[in-house]
Amino acid sequence: MDILNKMWFSQAVVLLAAWACLADVAHSEGKIKQSMSALRSETRSKRMVGGTLAPRVPWQAMVYLADSVYDGGFAGGALISDRWVLTSGRNLFVIKNHQDTRGKDPTIPKVYLGITERAEANSSNEFAVEKVVLHPAFQNQSNWENDLALIQLKDPVVVGDKMTPIPLPERGQDLGDTVEGTGAIAGWGFGALLTYANSLKHLVLPLANHSCCKEMYNITERMPVVDDNMFCTGLSKYGENVCTGDAGGALAVKDPESGAVYAAGILSFDRSCRRDKYAVYMKISTYLPWIHSVMRGDTERSPAVRTIIMDEMLSRQP
Repeated sequence: MDILNKMWFSQAVVLLAAWACLADVAHSEGKIKQSMSALRSETRSKRMVGGTLAPRVPWQAMVYLADSVYDGGFAGGALISDRWVLTSGRNLFVIKNHQDTRGKDPTIPKVYLGITERAEANSSNEFAVEKVVLHPAFQNQSNWENDLALIQLKDPVVVGDKMTPIPLPERGQDLGDTVEGTGAIAGWGFGALLTYANSLKHLVLPLANHSCCKEMYNITERMPVVDDNMFCTGLSKYGENVCTGDAGGALAVKDPESGAVYAAGILSFDRSCRRDKYAVYMKISTYLPWIHSVMRGDTERSPAVRTIIMDEMLSRQP
């Protein structure tokens, strides 16, 4: 009887979780319908399948391979120090499926900073690239697994109002499974006519329930496979979403206690558009050890060297 009760309880938990996700979807759809009349009267551009003209976002980078999406296209990135840009690893390949990237070196992109218009992506705003570093477990099994890359610039940028890095999360700034709050993301991604935006746009998106997002993609075997290294956002209040070409952009959030702005995630799955409710991001707090080790310039021997020296110092104490 105990076994039957446990089985019943487990099934009930699953059903309740599914009901909660469905209720969340229904609630969102209701809000979207209520907003349609306001949406029709808004003079909003249909970029990022929606979105509003962005102010100058000083941490926004354009990571450029080509004008045409068929030749690799261009997407976003986040300036995280005066010499490093964090982006989606898939942005550095023309053919982005893991079957095709396996064993291939990433393309060295052009990087443009301090711009809000595509026309500004020219030599005066280009920053030469020293090297690119893919996450060591990039696309191990799926197209969106560990989808991160670091780009080192040859020369440091002059930090100011035009170009300013966005901080990484600090201790305690882990979104976890929160469903509260919002984040802002900017990009030049596809709009309703499947063309890149000419002007930088931004969206304010709600943080989504991780379980519901995970269930939508994983249970139905749709890409990507959402794991605990990721988090999701839902649709904007106008039913807008990110789209192709927005990958690599940082979801900027504001700490509710300190008011500090930081990059919570890097957009990976940018094909949600109007097809899927949830956009999927790499959770930066999970990847901090790797990011810091690359920016420090660690080698494979570095951890061992530090441990040896520390042990020797401790052993010399009287």
